[in-house]
Amino acid sequence: MPAKRELTMRQLRQMLRLAHEGVSAREIGRRLGVARSTVQDYLKRTAAAGLIWPLPEETSDDALEQRLFARPGFKTGQRRRVEPDWAELAREMKRPGVNLMILWEEYRDANPEGYGYSRFCDLFRGFERRLTPVMRQHHVAGDKVFVDYSGKRIGIVNPVTGEIREAEIFVAVLGASNLTYAEASWTQKLADWTGAHVRMFRFFGGTPRLLVPDNLKSGVNKSSFYDPEINRTYGALTSHYDVGVLPTRPRKPRDKAKVEAGVRFAQFYILGRLRRQTFFSLAECNAAIARAMETMNGRPMRKLGISRRELFEKIERDALGPLPATDWEFAEWKRARVSIDYHIEVESFFYSVPHALIHAEVDVRVTERMIEIFHRGQRVGLHERRYMGARHGTAPEHMPSAHRRYAAWTPDRFRRWAATIGPHTEGLIIAVLAARRHPEQGFRTCLGLLKLYRGVDAAQAEAVSARALEIGALNCKSVAALLAGKSRASGARDGAPATLLDHENLRGPGYYH
Repeated sequence: MPAKRELTMRQLRQMLRLAHEGVSAREIGRRLGVARSTVQDYLKRTAAAGLIWPLPEETSDDALEQRLFARPGFKTGQRRRVEPDWAELAREMKRPGVNLMILWEEYRDANPEGYGYSRFCDLFRGFERRLTPVMRQHHVAGDKVFVDYSGKRIGIVNPVTGEIREAEIFVAVLGASNLTYAEASWTQKLADWTGAHVRMFRFFGGTPRLLVPDNLKSGVNKSSFYDPEINRTYGALTSHYDVGVLPTRPRKPRDKAKVEAGVRFAQFYILGRLRRQTFFSLAECNAAIARAMETMNGRPMRKLGISRRELFEKIERDALGPLPATDWEFAEWKRARVSIDYHIEVESFFYSVPHALIHAEVDVRVTERMIEIFHRGQRVGLHERRYMGARHGTAPEHMPSAHRRYAAWTPDRFRRWAATIGPHTEGLIIAVLAARRHPEQGFRTCLGLLKLYRGVDAAQAEAVSARALEIGALNCKSVAALLAGKSRASGARDGAPATLLDHENLRGPGYYH
């Protein structure tokens, strides 16, 4: 092992310059802050190595140290062992099933006089230590993606009011290639959290084996090293994409060092480079972030000499799992109890379930378009989600038989029935329905009229309806009285056909003459 250097290479160059100018060893030692004997020893070494001032411009510190402090037995000019491309080996280590033994064997096959296994491993670890700290972790291609929110936000201006609203920044980093995805969202809530994952998978074009999130409440209900409890909606997303979830340990930042480094680098590209731009919508902001991420992923990494995108295409794209045929749709799960009218409430609208489940507790899956209702794991109801219009959505098959018959009654149905008798009857039905605050309140009256007119001649029914409209008789009792003949003549007079005004109690015009 070489002895500890007394002088730095900068001091050694200064010593050579002073010695060339004729300064004594004692004075040189005083100026450099070292003993005269040290200066004399270094001057002997430079003389033995044939070094004179001025040194050639291309002489590096490494070359200077090699000439002055070569190991015993190492002959100057002897060819050194062939060095492998350590950056290439670091990239190969990310491939599944690759380890140092395999890489060393391939290296020795190509260079039989190369380094032994122990020295090879030492040099490789030394190269890794010169990389960023997160690169020292061994991440296999296609194995993990690290996801988190940046602690810093980006401002978006309301074009109408001028109010600035802060948006969150979601960041995801693939473990092996460091390919980074980022987007802005208004919140860290469940809908934004899961939506960002869907767009992230679409950006990567595949799925890794594991998701490594922080213990965000939108993803993890209960953090635990041994048995973390995953949010049900987040769990449904991971099942759809066939990926596992491995939350980081609480207060263990090294577990997510990859995404922490990615977040810092993304902040540099997003917040730093976009700081002078003003955004008036979330879509405009995300378009700018996408351009910044494209630049970032295409920039060569300093130590590996290759960009994130190129590394992804080489080693990680093929290692990702396939995407499902359709994107996952956000769904929120709720618990609800079935009311006595066999409906449940979701966002102030009501949806039916089979009437046998009255008072039962059910699980409700709420999406943007549909409402699904489950009881003991079995789906018992499916409805289109309502945002306006009628507040009740009732499936006929969920109703008791008596309710089902009642549900078939509609104003149009009663009007169509009345029109088959005649225009006066249709007018009577319309008047009955219009006289009620809600048309449904006139359904029973219309049913009563339907029963009264059963088997009655259409002309007679029309005459009764016309008289009922004339005197405002809009209930079953009055119409029944008219129909029974209390206000109708019992038969024709003078051979004329009976009319509604003919009646046995009417005296007639002859009574007065």
